[in-house]
Parts: sequence; C-alpha cells; structure tokens
Amino acid sequence: MPEQTISIDYDTELRKMTNLNSNPPAPPARQHATPNDRAAQKLLDIFNQALRTYCSGDWSKAENLCRQLLKANPDYFDALNLLGAITAQTQRLEEAAALLGRAVVVNPNDSSVHCNRGNALQVLKQFDAAIASYDRAIAIKPDYAEAYSNRGNALQELMQFDAAVASYDRAVAIKPDFAGAYSNRGNALQELNRLDEAVASYDRALAIRPDFAEAYFYRGIALQRLKQFDAAISSYNQVISIWPEHAEAHNNRGYLLKEFKQFEAAIASYNRAIASKPDYAEAYGNRGIALRELQQFDAAVASYDRAIAIKPDYTEAYYNRGIAQQELGQPEAAIASYDLAIALDPDYTDAHSNRGNALLRIMRLEAAVASYERAISIKPDFADAFNNRGLALQALKQINEAIASYDCAISIKPDYAQAYLNKSMILLLTGDFAKGWDLYEWRWKVAKAISQCRHFSQPLWLGNEPLANKTILLHCEQGLGDTIQFCRYANLLAELGAKVIAEAPKALLGLLHGLQGVSECIEIGNALPQFDYQCPMLSLPLAFKTSVTTIPSSQAYLKSDDAKLSKWSSKVGYRTKPRIGIVWSGSTAHENDHNRSVALSALLPFLPNSFDYFCLQKELRETDEAILHSTSIRYFGSELEDFTDTAALCELMDVVISVDTSVVHLSGALGKKTWLLLPYAPDWRWLFDRSDSPWYPSVKLYRQERIGDWEGVFARVRADLLQMT
Repeated sequence: MPEQTISIDYDTELRKMTNLNSNPPAPPARQHATPNDRAAQKLLDIFNQALRTYCSGDWSKAENLCRQLLKANPDYFDALNLLGAITAQTQRLEEAAALLGRAVVVNPNDSSVHCNRGNALQVLKQFDAAIASYDRAIAIKPDYAEAYSNRGNALQELMQFDAAVASYDRAVAIKPDFAGAYSNRGNALQELNRLDEAVASYDRALAIRPDFAEAYFYRGIALQRLKQFDAAISSYNQVISIWPEHAEAHNNRGYLLKEFKQFEAAIASYNRAIASKPDYAEAYGNRGIALRELQQFDAAVASYDRAIAIKPDYTEAYYNRGIAQQELGQPEAAIASYDLAIALDPDYTDAHSNRGNALLRIMRLEAAVASYERAISIKPDFADAFNNRGLALQALKQINEAIASYDCAISIKPDYAQAYLNKSMILLLTGDFAKGWDLYEWRWKVAKAISQCRHFSQPLWLGNEPLANKTILLHCEQGLGDTIQFCRYANLLAELGAKVIAEAPKALLGLLHGLQGVSECIEIGNALPQFDYQCPMLSLPLAFKTSVTTIPSSQAYLKSDDAKLSKWSSKVGYRTKPRIGIVWSGSTAHENDHNRSVALSALLPFLPNSFDYFCLQKELRETDEAILHSTSIRYFGSELEDFTDTAALCELMDVVISVDTSVVHLSGALGKKTWLLLPYAPDWRWLFDRSDSPWYPSVKLYRQERIGDWEGVFARVRADLLQMT
C-alpha cells in the first residue's frame, strides 16, 4: 500500500498558538475588553488546551474539548480541522470527511485542510473526490509536496499509474528528501512494469531513509519479478532485520527459498510469517506447497486446511490440497477439493484437468474425459489436458480418439515427450510396432526418466553398425520384469558376432548368468569392462525392427539354478495336490498399481480347495497379511533372496497365476504354464483382445470384460482350475 502523508503539523500550530499567548504586551491603563473579545479569548484558550492535549496523546480529551468548542461555535475552523484529524486517525472516516468538508467551507483557502480531507476521502475509496481535494490544496499552495504525493497514491488506486508517477515526480522535485514519495513512485513504476526504474526509486528512498522497511519490501518484490532472486532475498532480509515481525517479508522470502528448492528453510520462513500473523492464509497455503515438495503430504493437507479455515474462498488452497490428497492415494478426497476450487472459479483449468486425473485414477473414465474436455474448452491450447484425455480414452479402448488426443497435445507442444511416449505405447498396444518402437525412444526425454538416462562415451547401437568382433553393453532400465522380457535379445546380438555384456541389478544377476548369448554379467554400480557399443534393453526391439510376428520368443529362454531347485524342492516337500503359485499384488510404487493389483480377500473365494497354493510374491501389504496367515497358502517372504529363488519356486508349480508383475515375465521366460490376470486397459506389451501372448507362448491372458470387473476374471480362472482336477 502507498505510504500516506498526513499534512497538518499540529506541533507547528501549537507553537504558533503558544507564541501568540506568551508574554503579551501590557494593556493600556483603564482599557477594558469588550464582551466579544472575552468570548473569543475563552474559545481560543479551550482550543489551545485541546491542541496541547492532542499533542500529548490524549485524543479523547482533545476530542471532547473540540466538541465543546463546536457546540459554542459550529464554524470554529481550527476545531473542525483538529477534530477531523482525530476522527480520521481513529478510523471514523466518514465523520472525518464531513468535519473537514465543513472546515473547507469555513476557510476554503487553507491548503492543509483540503489535503487532509483528501486523505479521508481516499481511505473511503472516494478517489476522484480525494484527487479534487488534493488539486485544491495544490492550487492554494503550489509547492505542497505532501499533497502531490498523496494525489499520486489516489491516482494509483484509480490505476492511472503514469499520472501517479508524474505526481510523485513533482513531490520529489519540491522535496528531494521525500523518501515516502520515492517509495510510492517505485510502486507505480512496478505497476507499469518499469521494474529497473522502480528499483532505482526504492534505492533513492533508502538512501534518504536507510531504515525504511516498506521500501525494502517492495524493492524485494520488484527484484523478484526481475528474477534477481538472490538480491530479492537480500532485500527481504533487510526488511526482517528492521522489522522482525513483517509477516509478508517472511512469506515472500519463503517463496524464493522454495524456488531455490531450499524447502526446509522455506517452511521455517513461512512459520515465522504465521507466528507474526496467525491468520495469514497465504502463508499457510505456501507452506503446504513446500511440505508437499518434501513429500510430507499429510502435513501439507493440514496446512491447506488451516489456510481454508481462515479464508474459506481460498481457491488455490483447495486446488493444492487436491494435489496433496492425490499423492496420498485419496482420489475421492482430491475430487472433492477440486470441486470446491471449481465452485469458486468455474474457469480454473488446472483444477478441471487435475480433477480428470483423480477420476482416471479411480477408473471413472467417462467423467474424467468430461473433466479434461471442460479444461480444454476454457483453454484450447492446454496440451496436458489433451494428453491426459488421451489416457482416459485409451483406458476406454477408444483407440482412434486417444491417438487424436495425443496428436492434439503434440501439435500444441511439438516437444511434448510424454505425449509422444503415450502415443508410442498405444501404437504398440494395437500391434503397430513399426511406428511404436520409433516413438518409444521419446521415453528418455520424459522428466522422470532424464535422471535415469545413462551417458556413455560409446555410441548407442540401434542396428545400423556391424557387430562382428565388437563388444556391446546391454543395460537394464525400468522394472525387473522389463529386464526379464527384453534380455532375450542377447542371443540375437551374439548371432551377429558380438560379445554381449549384460548389466543388471543384483536380484537378477544369478538368473541372467545362464542366459544364452551373454558372455558376462555385471551388477549395476560395478566397474564395467571395455565395450564398443551400448544399448538400453527396451531399445533392442527398435534396433531389430521387431514386429508382432518377429518377436524372438522361445518356449523357455531362462532356466532355474539346479542347486536352488533342489533346495526349494526339499522345502516344498512331496506333491499331494496340484501346486498353484499365486501373485495378487505388485509394488505400490508402480504408477499403474491401482489398476493391476487386487486384494487377497477378493481372490480367495475363487480358489478351489483341491490345490496347494503358494504365494510367489515377496512383499505383502498390511491389509493382506492377516488374511494370508489365516489361510493354508504357503508364504516364504524373506526366504526369497533373489530371482533364482523365485524361479526355482515357479518351476515347482503346475500353474502360476499372477497379476501383471515381474513374476509373470519370469514364469513366462521359464516356459511355465502361466495365467495372467489383466485389467480392462492393459499394459502395451499384452496387446488388445487376444488370450495369448506373442512374447511368451506359455502365458494365457484373462482380461477384464468390463472396467474394474475382477470377479469375472476370477470366475473364469476358477472354472479353468476346476477343469484340471
């Protein structure tokens, strides 16, 4: 806010009145004062007393004395003026404006009363009337710097910023040491986006008045807008050193610390803001953002809740709370938060789009599409909404529409890596491998993959260079299942004359040692031998121009370790019934886990009693653990040290039944009879609308026929199990 200048100097008036009444000349002998003279002197004495009382800080007594004067003489100018100042300073602004208006009528040639009337009118937001009062003051007193400055403040309120700057310029020309006018001039220059000039104006104010906290504060804002963040933080620090309880400076400083990813320091700054101003909704909201960056989602939600309690119409807090609730796996709560944000701002595009994301998370696909389309109708160039709408349409198996939506996203944002990647996966899902593998290379430009991208001095091999007598490094990426699926290409490389080195996580090393075509296995993180070329495993289908009909698949390309097989055979014991290995859930960290994993309680009723069941997953969810221990399903947990143990256990099963996890890939690579339970919209590698897999001849696919219909899948599995007995 502009710094307002009060123009009446009552200390000066007090000195003037005192001088008039001190050491009066001796009256002539036998001269008698008239009754009118005595009445005027009495009123003057009362006013002098009121003025002294006002200056001593006893405004209440001063007000009573002024009212006594006005009762005796309603047009007593000095009493009207002083009472106008008292009522203005005690926030009785309408009364102040009325009193000062009466004073103007009594004495229209007093510049200070016009100026003070302008101040009262300005606070009442009667800006045009305030400017008229300032203009009258200036007409009477052309060198009235305070009137020019306050006139500039009113012009700012009317958004007449050029005129405001001109008014401030006149004020500082008259009074070169007018720090407040320089500071407020800086504010007007900021509004005109003349930021460098604004900073210079604040600097001039601070040269005059080094302890001017508000000038430092607004200077910090200008520097922040100039993206001179270090200088802005320094300016906010100056504010805080002068005025430690300046809540807004702490808040703005916190925002910049957050931008520097100093989240703990940002939170500390927001906490200082809140301590100074407990009802500071924006500081609570900003603190929630920093807490979310630290993945302290519960604390973030609590901070947003506090912001909303203070400011129930805080649209951004509802929106940001929705984001944190999504991170907590609370999509329904997130939708409710987005709905509240949208109720306050129906055109809040990001809220519509993120609402679509939450609806997609719980497979309310038609509603998700509608939410994305609402966002797009408001913002036709909203690339993210087009991309996410594509995901929802893909989940609805509206393939052409999904591809068109990805294409719209790409046309808006030609370097949109995630849209290219999503398009590649839907093409692969439909069996269009020729286009799909090529676009799949965009995965390395997606934000979350950039940090995982390996950088080697050796060139990437994508099938163009001869490999005879060359060494090639195959390095894994993404999940364990992906490594198991694509390590099959090692033998094709060996057939081209290459020495193949496979780099893999420790859990897979023992399994890959027996892989045909691999000369050496290296654990990730260990020193690598010399090599000529390198290739990430999921780029091998592109390198070999793999189509659906040329997938290198054999009945079994991995095998179990004999020692581990003997160990687990002893542990499992004699076969008395057919053995069924089951996996019902994968890692919760998987981005599609909500769509692929099921609860054990949902699967159990469909498992016939005439089999021995073995849990092949190592990790259990808390909700499943107690249920599992109440069944006869055998569970080995930490005894499964790596995938050689899981492979041996798979070998001992008659059938492996699993949701889409790495165990399916392992069992399929071993050539074991495997039944895969798939959601309505599966991962790209399982293609559409077929019950077999060209990747694994031994795998049979059980697909949801309706979105979320796991019971139908389980019923078909049960029927096929009963056929085995």
